[in-house]
Amino acid sequence: MVVAYNAASAAQQTNNPFDTALSQYDRAVHYLDLPAGVIEFLRYPRREFSVNFPVKRDDGRIEMFTGYRVHHNTVLGPSKGGIRYSLAVDLDEVRALAMWMTWKCALAGIPYGGAKGGVVVDPKTLSPRELEALTRRYAAELIPLMSPHSDIPAPDMGTNPQVMAWIMDTYSMTVGYSVPAVVTGKPLNIGGSQGRNEATGRGVIICMVEALKRWGNVRPEDIRLVVQGFGNVGANAASYAHSLGFKIVGISDITGGVYNANGLDVPLMRNFVAEHGDLNGYAGGDIVTNDELLTLPCDVLIPAAMEGQITGKNAAQIQARMIVEGANGPTTPDGDDILNERGIYVVPDILANGGGVVVSYFEWVQDLQAFFWDAEEVYRQLQRAMVRSYYATESVAEEYNVDMRTASQILAIRRVADAVITRGIYP
Repeated sequence: MVVAYNAASAAQQTNNPFDTALSQYDRAVHYLDLPAGVIEFLRYPRREFSVNFPVKRDDGRIEMFTGYRVHHNTVLGPSKGGIRYSLAVDLDEVRALAMWMTWKCALAGIPYGGAKGGVVVDPKTLSPRELEALTRRYAAELIPLMSPHSDIPAPDMGTNPQVMAWIMDTYSMTVGYSVPAVVTGKPLNIGGSQGRNEATGRGVIICMVEALKRWGNVRPEDIRLVVQGFGNVGANAASYAHSLGFKIVGISDITGGVYNANGLDVPLMRNFVAEHGDLNGYAGGDIVTNDELLTLPCDVLIPAAMEGQITGKNAAQIQARMIVEGANGPTTPDGDDILNERGIYVVPDILANGGGVVVSYFEWVQDLQAFFWDAEEVYRQLQRAMVRSYYATESVAEEYNVDMRTASQILAIRRVADAVITRGIYP
């Protein structure tokens, strides 16, 4: 017998990301008339893979590392999801991220299920040779799971196109021929897609622009943005918003943040990070902590760092009128409750940051067909996909009289559940 688990209650008391994911699911599925067995089925990951593997360090030592890969659901197609390298990686985090990927893919209308993976490691402590050795050994452990038609990894926090190239090569050497479609987010010269690196951040801003239409005819230069996180998502979101004329007044990374009420020079900041590795020492504004950054005066806040940043402890101090989530799971359920009570409009993660998986899908399709698009075509298709998902979610929010997060999950869960019911339960 399966014992019922009160995820909503647990999520109020902890910042466990899987508790948060389950709590969000329970809130949304409450609005759907689904068989109890289907509701229960969708709460569980399909499979969870844990590996422990050795890596030889440059000094000759052999060190053990732990990695994970979780497939949440594969009803709509092969599982899709990033791989992150971080000391914060644990099984519950990977479970949550895999579940969010299921809803993200369904919401975007692409034929994937959700997966996620990770290794418990700080990649900055590894030499290039050690990083390659760790990646190839982890990829070798995942060979039983991976293929272009079963599980397709992608970059995430702490990983990049080069890491994807090593994974692709490891898989290809194992099967005996080149298989570009086994991963996405690769370098262009081995089957990557134009626009993939920029896709998630660009998609965040596309959603923001549509959401801002709720305020009437606003001018970009009158809208102040704060971006938490200056990795791939945050930096590309800030850059695209800056190019459209929006005023970026606050930006942070893991070392802290910078605030300038008159606006920050985003290209200069990206050059500084490229040269120094992070924002520490950047002198273009007032120094603030990451906690302070979240509560700065602004019109739009874009949390694009880690999960669990906006909680019951700080949601009441947030001054933004709108939050557009670039990170996965940046807001806890108790934080959501406070934001909703205060009338702060939240464009949720599985909608706002879906641009990455949308263009990953484009890359996969291009690899399978060996026919590649130019950047203009990728961006045109991305714009169409993000705008379509935004208004589909807004329509559900109006239909059920719920917030956008609940609406996005209602729509995604309904699509996955319908597929489960149509396919039936094996055997």
